[in-house]
Amino acid sequence: MKTPPVFLAVGLAVLGSSALAQTAYPSKPIRLVVGFAPGGAADQVARSMSEAFGQALGQPVVVDNKPGNGSSIAAELVAKAAPDGYTLLIASPSSISVNPALNPRLAYKPGDLLPVTKMTTSPLVLAVNPATGIRTVPELIAAARKEPGKLNYSTSGNGSAPHLGAALFAMLTGAQMTHVPYRGGAPAVQSVMSGDTQVTFGTSPTVLPHAGSSGRLRAIAVSTRERSPLVPDLPGMREAGLPEYHIEFWYGMFVPAGTPPAVVKRIHDATANAMQQPSVKAALAREGTEVSLSGSPEQFESFLVSDGRFWVDLVKNANVKVD
Repeated sequence: MKTPPVFLAVGLAVLGSSALAQTAYPSKPIRLVVGFAPGGAADQVARSMSEAFGQALGQPVVVDNKPGNGSSIAAELVAKAAPDGYTLLIASPSSISVNPALNPRLAYKPGDLLPVTKMTTSPLVLAVNPATGIRTVPELIAAARKEPGKLNYSTSGNGSAPHLGAALFAMLTGAQMTHVPYRGGAPAVQSVMSGDTQVTFGTSPTVLPHAGSSGRLRAIAVSTRERSPLVPDLPGMREAGLPEYHIEFWYGMFVPAGTPPAVVKRIHDATANAMQQPSVKAALAREGTEVSLSGSPEQFESFLVSDGRFWVDLVKNANVKVD
C-alpha cells in the first residue's frame, strides 16, 4: 500500500523540522548560572571564559549569579530548568557531592544534573589577617589550640570547599575555630581583611589579589601536600608541617538531566574551545587556577564517582554539619 502524498509530505516536514531544531542549537542567548557571589572563584571562571564560550556557540552568554545555601540555590535552579541547553551551571564539589551529603532534604539530587566537562582545578590558600601576628601553619595551630573557638574562619558557605578545607584542618590538628559562612568567596575574604574573621581557606582567585605587597591578607600555605606551580611562593602542607593534609578542588560545567546528547556534546566542545584560548588560560593562571578539561562527558562522569567518595567521606569523618 502506497503512502498518501499528503502524509508523506507531513512526515518529511516533521523530519525536516526535527533536523532543523537540532542544527539550530543554539538560537538564543545562553544563561550561565554561578552559585556564588560576584568576585569569587566560580564567578571569575565564568566571566573569564564566557565571551570565548559565546563565540564558540555563536550566541551571547549571560553570567547569572545565584548565591546562597552553599551553591544549592543555583544547582536547584538549573536542575529544574528546561533540558534544552539554554540554562547551564558552573559547579564545584559543593553542589554535586557535599551538599547532598550534608542535607538529604535538598530539592534536587546530583542525578538531576548531567556532567559536561571539568573546567579548572586549583588549591585552596590558607590566609590570615596580618593583625593576628600568625605567619606559619604551626603558629595558627598553636593559636587555635591556646584559645579554642576564639579565631573565626570565613568560608563561601556551608559545604563549600573552603568549609571542608577548614574541617579537615581541624580534624587533623585539633585546632578549634568558629565557622562563619558567607554567600561567596569575595565577601568571605573581605571579612578577613576587615577583621570580622581572622582566617580563611579561600580560593586562589579570591585570596591572592589581596595577599603579598598589598598587606591586606597574609597567605601562609596552599592546601596541596606539595608546593603548587600555580602559587610557587607558598609552601605546601608537607613543608608547612602537616604532611597528611591535601585538598584541591575543581569547577565544572553541568546541564539539566534530559538534555539531548547532541546538545551536551556541543556545549562540551564549546567549553573546551573557550577554556583552551590563551587569553582565558592566562587570565585564570594569574589567579592561581589551572585549566583542566575532561576528554568527554563520560570521562567527567567517571571522575565524579571517585571524587564524590572523597568529599562524602570527608564530610562524615570530619563530622561536618550545617551550622
